[in-house]
Amino acid sequence: MLSLKKLAILIIIVIMTIIVAISCEPRSIMRGAQREDRAGWTLVRLEGTSREIGYQHGRLLAAEIDDLLKTMAPFLEKTTGRNWAFYREAAEAILWPKIDRPLQMEIEGIVEGMQAGKAGLAYDKFDITALNGWMELAWYYVPVLDAQKKGTAVEPKAPPACSAFIATGSWTKDGRIVMAHNAWVEYIIGERWNVILDITPDAGQRIVMDALPGFVHSGDDFVVNGTGLLYTETTISQFVGFDINGVPEFVRARKAAQYGASIDDFVRIMTTDGNGAYANDWLIGDLKTNEIARLELGLKNHRVWRTSDGYYVGANFPSDEKLIAEETKFDPNKAGQSVYVRRDRWEQLMAQNKGMIDINMAMEFLGDHGDAKSGANAANANGLCGHVDNDPNGLPEFAWAPFTPGGAVQGKATAAALAKDMKFWARMGHPCGQDFLAEPFAAAHPEFAWQLPYLRDMKAHPWTLF
Repeated sequence: MLSLKKLAILIIIVIMTIIVAISCEPRSIMRGAQREDRAGWTLVRLEGTSREIGYQHGRLLAAEIDDLLKTMAPFLEKTTGRNWAFYREAAEAILWPKIDRPLQMEIEGIVEGMQAGKAGLAYDKFDITALNGWMELAWYYVPVLDAQKKGTAVEPKAPPACSAFIATGSWTKDGRIVMAHNAWVEYIIGERWNVILDITPDAGQRIVMDALPGFVHSGDDFVVNGTGLLYTETTISQFVGFDINGVPEFVRARKAAQYGASIDDFVRIMTTDGNGAYANDWLIGDLKTNEIARLELGLKNHRVWRTSDGYYVGANFPSDEKLIAEETKFDPNKAGQSVYVRRDRWEQLMAQNKGMIDINMAMEFLGDHGDAKSGANAANANGLCGHVDNDPNGLPEFAWAPFTPGGAVQGKATAAALAKDMKFWARMGHPCGQDFLAEPFAAAHPEFAWQLPYLRDMKAHPWTLF
């Protein structure tokens, strides 16, 4: 029979064994991960190490990533003449070696999570890398290859997409920052741009941003982070240039979101070792200082504007004369092009509403159809809320043919009080509230009927706070 002393020792040993076992037990890789479908959006909360964040992402969005990849392959082959194998090979050779190891681990985690979330998927890290870098490869790298093959000058292929603004000081109702953005892209892709990622990484800052399924960055770039840094962008019209030795844009943008804490941080990260791809005018704000900035970033040139009392607007027009001359085929003297018409509309709205701009007004701006060229109010290619599918002129500077099914596919807006709490308003579908219906459109425009297996109705959902 055990003595009391021996029994006490045995009990202590058992308790210590249990404590050690519990402490060594691996925590759930899905810790904190959640998915919520609301108002056309899928809000996904992710947290943990790089691998855990990736796994959670892939597990929760496996079906959506699979759908996007199955759509992206025929879309890119039709529009760029390159099959998915080309994009995978380019991702492996050009993009993957330039990705920091933590982000590589997140991408590998997405693949692992997808395989756990949906049986029968055979994707690998190069599929997800190609997906994240498709704009860089299709819009910037492919034109360089085409020019080399033909022995001609590079022709710009990037559609100058999106409308955006950021304002502060005497221009806003409370004197604090307001920022808004709507994404322009082909509807076949844009109707799938309906994910909101809320990421709490073990290293760096919490990030809330919109994204495509499978993206480790935002892509159309509407981002708020835990330090009070917020940013968005619009692409630079008629830009040409790509450096295969540079760091991909999506890698720098994610780094800025996760580790940037100031406008200076953002500019430093984005301008270091760039590859020229996805050349943008970035609109940046810092809630801590109430300062805003505009970074016009090319491959060879960049320029920064900053203010604590003013605004910056984006509608795909470049401003720096040196960048325009050396890195674009943009014609700054062509006043009638959409990018200038939209710029003029932004200027009208800013002037008319100085001192009154708030979150409600920002949402109204994103759905605006005012045509500063004709004075009309119509859903076409010249409004801030673009409807190129309605426009018989198309968008020549986008290389979009008449009635191309593309334009504004969703909108996001935030203000200082909201952004401080990591919140923003978002509307899936045209920010104006109009619906796009695929089958009637394809019947009226059979030249785009090839998209029907993948093109879906894009219904406008209500503005919703996330």
